[in-house]
Amino acid sequence: MTLSGKFDLTDYRWRPLREADLEGVAAIAALTFPQHPEELACFAERLALSPAWCFGLQDGASSLLGYLIAYPWPLGSVPPLNALLGSLPPQADALFLHDLAIHPNAAGSGQGAKIVGHLASDAFNARFSDIALVAVNQTMAFWQGQGFRAEAPASNYRAKLASYGGGARYMRRHLEAAARG
Repeated sequence: MTLSGKFDLTDYRWRPLREADLEGVAAIAALTFPQHPEELACFAERLALSPAWCFGLQDGASSLLGYLIAYPWPLGSVPPLNALLGSLPPQADALFLHDLAIHPNAAGSGQGAKIVGHLASDAFNARFSDIALVAVNQTMAFWQGQGFRAEAPASNYRAKLASYGGGARYMRRHLEAAARG
């Protein structure tokens, strides 16, 4: 960290998320999503169910500065917020980006866009055709800049979407279109 309190932007690195990171994940989530609290057990379960799609951002001092949690999920459906999933649905045909959070001291570093690009490339290579998410906290502009478009979820999932709070929007990025360029 520099004397100004900001982290050294040249020293960031995304890596696989680890169980030892989960308390840091919960702390960053509490800072970035205070209106959407989630229990540590929810983060732990999502990491256990889908470790290949979970990443941590660290600096040169190995401090956790951000995270991304994603998992296979049916396109058009909304997973419950702050609830255990039990298992991943067998009909999962998309990758659901559950959370992307960057510590406020590292905000604006470009690391969010960097990991979303990496995730999209890996998801396309894994033969997912789409990534979906629920945008909260007025983040639609960021997600639109990453190639996501707002869509209405299936009608039977609107109540779950409402649990994410007012202004929450279901968004989707079709990877084949994005992969062409």
